[in-house]
Amino acid sequence: MLTQRSRYALRALIFIAQSNSAAPVPISVIAADQKLPRKFLEIILLELKHGGLVNSYRGKMGGYRLARPASEISFGEIIRLIEGPIALVPCVSVSAYQRCSDCFEETSCVIRKVMLTVRDQTAAILDTTTLADLSLERLAA
Repeated sequence: MLTQRSRYALRALIFIAQSNSAAPVPISVIAADQKLPRKFLEIILLELKHGGLVNSYRGKMGGYRLARPASEISFGEIIRLIEGPIALVPCVSVSAYQRCSDCFEETSCVIRKVMLTVRDQTAAILDTTTLADLSLERLAA
């Protein structure tokens, strides 16, 4: 299940992408428009900055801008940064593989095979959906 932290991160990034402004978007504008708690948003944006998804600018005209074009930032990248691996079980994770403690034989485990399919299909959707796609959908709505 997607946490509130991820939802807020996605909403903030989509808003920044949608702004299409050369000027940084102030955190107060993001928080007000998206109805997000400012303090929580500050923490999330700092995490996104450390993850290389946004750049921050200080001063009177400061705020946040995407670090790369919206078409190069995928939903999957954002969720992995905030949540960690997408896999539902550790034995199918690409970035955080661990053998399941109760597994008898990984190669014949039916649960693992199903979860591998789930991970692959979920990752395929999330990794091909970009902020540009989402901001265009929001504009069309």
